[in-house]
Amino acid sequence: MSFDLAPLLTTEGLISLLTLVLLEIVLGIDNIIFIAIICDKLPNKQQKNARTIGLTLALAIRVLLLFTITWIVQATKPMFYISEFGVSGRDLILFAGGVFLIVKPLSK
Repeated sequence: MSFDLAPLLTTEGLISLLTLVLLEIVLGIDNIIFIAIICDKLPNKQQKNARTIGLTLALAIRVLLLFTITWIVQATKPMFYISEFGVSGRDLILFAGGVFLIVKPLSK
């Protein structure tokens, strides 16, 4: 599998990359603060080990989610058609996410 870097080197691609990097930095800092607060409640001997495990798991999960997002974005082949509209896996996931965001606030 080869990757074409040409779309990344456009203005839109660079802005998207910068946005993603900034989001990852903010989320990483959030993870560090949350893990530090939780680990502070442990005995001193266990704090360092808990921080290491927590940050390692946070990194692994974030990388796994980024790979999942990459897979979702590439799922553009229509699985079935509604009239003339081809529905792909990405469309279904985005639709389900939109429905969740609409229904969740109404359920309280």
